[in-house]
Amino acid sequence: MSEATFELRQALRNLNLTEAAQVIEQTLMDAESKEWTCRQFLGQLLRHELNRREEKQLAKRYRWALLPEIKTLEEFRLEEQQSLSKRQLSQLRELLWLEQNCNLIFLGPPGVGKTHLAIGLAVEALKKGYKVSFVTMDALVQLLKTEAISRASQYKMKRIYRSDLVIMDDLMFMAMDRIEANLFFQFVNKLYGQTSIILTSNKGPEEWAELLGDPAITTAILDRILHKSEIIQLQGDSYRLKHRQTIFS
Repeated sequence: MSEATFELRQALRNLNLTEAAQVIEQTLMDAESKEWTCRQFLGQLLRHELNRREEKQLAKRYRWALLPEIKTLEEFRLEEQQSLSKRQLSQLRELLWLEQNCNLIFLGPPGVGKTHLAIGLAVEALKKGYKVSFVTMDALVQLLKTEAISRASQYKMKRIYRSDLVIMDDLMFMAMDRIEANLFFQFVNKLYGQTSIILTSNKGPEEWAELLGDPAITTAILDRILHKSEIIQLQGDSYRLKHRQTIFS
């Protein structure tokens, strides 16, 4: 590397253009061999810097989200879920509901694609620059119960509160006592109006009261969640059972 190239690399690093600094030597060689203009050279260098920054930010958002796995909307089999149309899926994918701080509630028996849809929409949101947090209901209750005494729980809850979209998986899968229900209400109240929520549940809102154990708290929670929401009822047989693998031929 020539002294001039070394000085140019150092200057880029001092300007915090670290990705451009890493490829400056190769970019200069390409510019010479392909006879680029100054504008073409500078454009190539800056595009590389911006692309790498976006890739790093996207990777950071994925780590932040804590998705249990990566599932895309392209992989969702609409032909096996007749209760959701291609047009409806397209509308969900546009994320206008997220821009408007609306909520989505996916209801249905196990295995019909509730979590797949939630994760697929999370992936779309992440690609568009939104911050997403995924948490199962049992993990969320544990975080809420230990937030006051655990730094780890405080950190995780802070991350969730800063999200644009919070996915709560398997809502109402487990019954709550009065203290847990009250903590859950406070959590929903903090998100209300500033964060979109996706809920997946095998029980409809009319059944939540018996699981939350307190009609008053249930009414308050429903009031905030359902205020701006779309309830999507998924039906059918379990995809996992239908396509289960067997050890026998």
